[in-house]
Amino acid sequence: MHNYLEAAIDAARIAGELQRSRLWSDIDIRFKGETDLVTEVDRACEERIVSLLLSRFPDHDILAEENDYGELKGSHRWIIDPLDGTTNYAHGFPWFAVSIALEIEGDIRVGVVYQPVLDELFTAVKGEGAWLNGERLAVSRRQPLRQCLLATGFPYDGTCDNENNLDHFCRFQLAVRGIRRAGAAALDLAYVAAGRLDGYWECKLKPWDMAAGELLVSEAGGRVTNHSGEPHSVYDHRIVASNGLIHEAMLELLAR
Repeated sequence: MHNYLEAAIDAARIAGELQRSRLWSDIDIRFKGETDLVTEVDRACEERIVSLLLSRFPDHDILAEENDYGELKGSHRWIIDPLDGTTNYAHGFPWFAVSIALEIEGDIRVGVVYQPVLDELFTAVKGEGAWLNGERLAVSRRQPLRQCLLATGFPYDGTCDNENNLDHFCRFQLAVRGIRRAGAAALDLAYVAAGRLDGYWECKLKPWDMAAGELLVSEAGGRVTNHSGEPHSVYDHRIVASNGLIHEAMLELLAR
């Protein structure tokens, strides 16, 4: 596992350095949807990450946000978001990350989330805990929900789909100390793992948004489920992550 972790860290740092060097410069921005952006930096980061990983593990599969790398049929699958928080990046808002996870036979075993502006490297290996720049992480012990700080996000197609999270947001806003919507799911999950946030929920996410962050939360002692309270899969687009102490209260609000 540590060879895999080392490769993921190397790839994340290479991509993060590129992001840092191009931030606030003129970049090519294109649209995957009306509000769903992709930049040349997304594509360049993904190319560098995939190239490094396949140079070390040529028989591994790749599941990444920007390109189709063929049929997923092997036991080892890298799940990659080369630039989580593209809209932030395109606007020069310095809140984004690289997210890389390794799934082995359906189980997420390695996760790395790197925030290049703050040089914060979140890492986890299943069964070995979660870490930030070498310091072990633990979720918060804060409760009840009224005293907690949560995070969430909204889907790109929220103007044309009823599953837009607005009803949940309004309900939670009345029940908690505060909610943050910073625009990078991988970092929201990493911050739950670090105890900086007490909980997080969202819908209509993709595997690359959640895979590394989900492992971080679990390894930091938190709880991760879908909105029904069942064990979460990164292929389930609804997620709830928390310190565990407020999880049932979050699920109750989501069920209303």
